Amino acid sequence: MVVEGEQFDVNTRPGEPGVYDFRWTSGPNEGYGFASAGHGGGGMTDAELEDAIRNFLSQVDPTIGYIA
Repeated sequence: MVVEGEQFDVNTRPGEPGVYDFRWTSGPNEGYGFASAGHGGGGMTDAELEDAIRNFLSQVDPTIGYIA
Protein backbone atom coordinates (compact mmCIF):
# COMPACT_ATOMS: atom_id res chain seq x y z
CA MET A 1 0.00 0.00 0.00
CA VAL A 2 1.36 3.44 -0.92
CA VAL A 3 0.38 6.44 1.23
CA GLU A 4 1.93 9.90 0.82
CA GLY A 5 4.61 8.37 -1.40
CA GLU A 6 5.66 5.82 1.22
CA GLN A 7 5.35 2.06 0.68
CA PHE A 8 3.99 -0.27 3.37
CA ASP A 9 3.41 -4.01 3.40
CA VAL A 10 0.14 -4.58 5.24
CA ASN A 11 -0.73 -8.04 6.54
CA THR A 12 -3.38 -9.43 8.81
CA ARG A 13 -1.97 -11.07 11.89
CA PRO A 14 -2.62 -14.84 11.88
CA GLY A 15 -4.96 -15.94 14.66
CA GLU A 16 -5.83 -12.37 15.62
CA PRO A 17 -8.86 -11.20 13.62
CA GLY A 18 -8.85 -7.48 12.84
CA VAL A 19 -5.17 -6.98 13.76
CA TYR A 20 -2.81 -5.69 11.07
CA ASP A 21 0.96 -5.44 10.87
CA PHE A 22 2.38 -2.57 8.80
CA ARG A 23 6.01 -2.78 7.63
CA TRP A 24 7.43 0.46 6.21
CA THR A 25 9.34 -0.89 3.23
CA SER A 26 10.38 2.49 1.80
CA GLY A 27 11.45 3.89 5.17
CA PRO A 28 15.05 4.40 6.30
CA ASN A 29 15.00 1.68 8.97
CA GLU A 30 14.65 -1.91 7.74
CA GLY A 31 11.79 -3.80 9.35
CA TYR A 32 10.33 -0.76 11.10
CA GLY A 33 6.59 -0.38 11.28
CA PHE A 34 3.61 -0.68 13.58
CA ALA A 35 0.46 -2.67 14.32
CA SER A 36 -3.15 -1.54 14.40
CA ALA A 37 -6.49 -3.17 15.08
CA GLY A 38 -10.00 -2.59 13.82
CA HIS A 39 -12.70 -1.71 16.32
CA GLY A 40 -14.38 -4.69 17.93
CA GLY A 41 -12.08 -7.20 16.23
CA GLY A 42 -13.47 -6.37 12.80
CA GLY A 43 -11.45 -5.74 9.69
CA MET A 44 -10.34 -2.30 8.61
CA THR A 45 -11.35 -0.66 5.34
CA ASP A 46 -8.71 0.61 2.91
CA ALA A 47 -9.50 4.16 4.08
CA GLU A 48 -8.93 3.12 7.72
CA LEU A 49 -5.65 1.42 6.81
CA GLU A 50 -4.52 4.59 5.01
CA ASP A 51 -5.53 6.73 8.00
CA ALA A 52 -3.50 4.48 10.32
CA ILE A 53 -0.46 4.92 8.06
CA ARG A 54 -0.91 8.70 7.89
CA ASN A 55 -1.13 8.84 11.68
CA PHE A 56 2.06 6.79 11.97
CA LEU A 57 3.92 8.97 9.46
CA SER A 58 2.81 12.14 11.28
CA GLN A 59 4.61 10.89 14.40
CA VAL A 60 7.89 9.90 12.73
CA ASP A 61 10.84 12.22 13.24
CA PRO A 62 12.17 12.70 9.68
CA THR A 63 15.77 13.10 10.86
CA ILE A 64 15.93 9.64 12.46
CA GLY A 65 13.05 7.79 10.77
CA TYR A 66 11.52 6.63 14.06
CA ILE A 67 8.69 7.83 16.27
CA ALA A 68 10.38 10.19 18.69
